[in-house]
Amino acid sequence: MLIGAGVRILLSNDDGIEAAGLAALGRAVEGMGEVWTVAPATEQSAKSHSFTMHEPLRVKRHDERRISVNGTPADAVYLAMHGLLPEKPDLVLSGINRGSNLGTDVHYSGTVAAAREAANHDVPAVAFSLHLGHDTGQHALWDTAIAVVREVLALVSRHGVPPMTVLNVNIPNRPLGEIRGIRGATMSHRRYETLVRESTDLRGQPYYWIGGPHLWFSGDHDADGPLCDEGFVTLTPLALDMTDRKALDTLRSWER
Repeated sequence: MLIGAGVRILLSNDDGIEAAGLAALGRAVEGMGEVWTVAPATEQSAKSHSFTMHEPLRVKRHDERRISVNGTPADAVYLAMHGLLPEKPDLVLSGINRGSNLGTDVHYSGTVAAAREAANHDVPAVAFSLHLGHDTGQHALWDTAIAVVREVLALVSRHGVPPMTVLNVNIPNRPLGEIRGIRGATMSHRRYETLVRESTDLRGQPYYWIGGPHLWFSGDHDADGPLCDEGFVTLTPLALDMTDRKALDTLRSWER
């Protein structure tokens, strides 16, 4: 697929319409086609692929091609493709997320879900995330991310994205000269410290916080987590068909 004049590009994210990463993504694709932005009105991190089914969705037009939705990333992309844009987009880009979406985090990620919703409707889709290491208080190097997005989109323009697949891209938060290259990578398994913290509100009722800090990535050395930690941009193809073919062969032996 050639990216350029006449191509309609939809941008979305899970950090919200005002996020710095979304603005950086807009700068990265400037001049590449007809660019639309439809994104959640507020941060929707870790909302995965949830839809808003039991209350109305409302939109706000910030200008002709920049719209916010009071829902999830999947809501935003669905509305964009089936109502808000004059025609279906040719390409959907999600991000740039402030923080990585490496390994099994993709199952929770709203950034990845926005791209996956597009792929589910046969639209090529790429999710971009900036890997801040394991200290999310780092200063985000958006100029590095912009340069890498442009390089990856040049590859996408040349080679395309396989159908029914999301291209998940993680970019190390390093000066551009310290990026070691671009690598195709498998998914790692990301391990976190298990944490459930109980407290009590002012009315004496208990409440909980969940989710601990990153511990390590398990998996091969050439998986996305270890490679990104070492300074490589990682490209991981995520198939919509999640069937485990080996396990299916085993289950077929159970048939009777």
